[in-house]
Amino acid sequence: MAIFTIWKILGIIALVLLIIFWRKRGAIWGGMTLGVVAGLIVAVVFVFKGDGFDWRVIGKGAILGTFAGLVADLIGKVSDLLKNK
Repeated sequence: MAIFTIWKILGIIALVLLIIFWRKRGAIWGGMTLGVVAGLIVAVVFVFKGDGFDWRVIGKGAILGTFAGLVADLIGKVSDLLKNK
């Protein structure tokens, strides 16, 4: 049986969110892109620090960015809903 860590579970959820929002590339895809860029910057800092390059840092940044994009998208939807009432 495979061991599922919290990052694997969150990664699967983030992948499902990216598939759901495939056609409407908005805040979720932008959040993932910013997460990848931030993860890449952190990974490069770790290289200069001497800890070596770690791809998991970039993956974690992408996951966190995806969820940040989801929150931004949900805030926009709630705002539109309240504005229309």
